[in-house]
Amino acid sequence: MNFFISDALAQSGGESGGFLSLIPLILIFVLFYFLLIRPQQKRAKKHKLLVESLKVGDEVVTSGGIVGRITVLQGPAEKEAGGQVINYVAMETQSGVSMFVQRDAVTQLLPADTIDEFRSWADRKASKGKRKKKSAARLQRDKPESSNDDSSAD
Repeated sequence: MNFFISDALAQSGGESGGFLSLIPLILIFVLFYFLLIRPQQKRAKKHKLLVESLKVGDEVVTSGGIVGRITVLQGPAEKEAGGQVINYVAMETQSGVSMFVQRDAVTQLLPADTIDEFRSWADRKASKGKRKKKSAARLQRDKPESSNDDSSAD
């Protein structure tokens, strides 16, 4: 009456596959290696090379999306008084505005003059869409007269 397991196999305890039972586990490990582990290692190696190749004047994007130009680069050769390696980058995001980020926070290297090109594009876009703002006096003058007949409400 049992349709799933034959009676003879159930009484003998079944056949143990030995190595054959490990094949699915091995296949899953190989699949994880090629789909998850190996691509992550490649990405980490590429990021390490990017961080090591930074130089003053490079235009970069941080992991937070901030775009800036590197002005000061501190590397493994420079050490703090306590002997710890200082691993920070000073970036100029606008003229006169600097910020410090860790070298590892730099995620992308931009082509040269990307920031200048974007600023000129943004200036053109902003000047094209500018409207003349009305002053408060002009707004009052152009405002239609409204009749205030509150006395008739009694």
